[in-house]
Amino acid sequence: MSTVTVALVPRLDTEPPPVEEMAIALREGSREALAAVYAHWAPLVHTFALRALGDYHDAEDVTQQVFVSAWRSRHTIRPTPIVFPGWLLGIAKHRVADVRTERYRRHRNTAAVAAVTQEDSAGPADARLADRLLLEHELDRLGEPRGTVIRLALLEDRPYEEISDRLDLPIGTVKSHVRRGLTALRARWEETHRVPS
Repeated sequence: MSTVTVALVPRLDTEPPPVEEMAIALREGSREALAAVYAHWAPLVHTFALRALGDYHDAEDVTQQVFVSAWRSRHTIRPTPIVFPGWLLGIAKHRVADVRTERYRRHRNTAAVAAVTQEDSAGPADARLADRLLLEHELDRLGEPRGTVIRLALLEDRPYEEISDRLDLPIGTVKSHVRRGLTALRARWEETHRVPS
């Protein structure tokens, strides 16, 4: 079985094909067209995502997601020089909004779980001890490496890049563990502290 290798960056000594040709070829399922579209517009999409999000890794993720989405929804392409780039940036706007929504959820979940670790002078010492033990128990229940990732990110306030290096995990995996772990901890925290009716 033969494989087809697609160069993601066109040769510098050649002009890119006209926008309409790239868009039509992409709409028809050409992987070479996808490579050409990526090479031509990825810098624009990345710059937009970086300015909107202020984080290089998130901008890289958004850029990749935009072109994956473009490939999956290529049948909706309108191949004109004005509409096509706008279509790509429209996808980018949606992916940026998704990242912002995820950041908000992560912040909300972090705040809810962090409340457990804060000293509460108004509450009895037994309640604080119970909350602390519950948190440690739930972190253990998350398993590895998720429990360690949450401990490092939340309790030790380590940046994702440091956690990634320390645990030898891709940064996307670290982010995924934090997101899913905090969601699980928050759900367990709310379940445990629900007032009986």
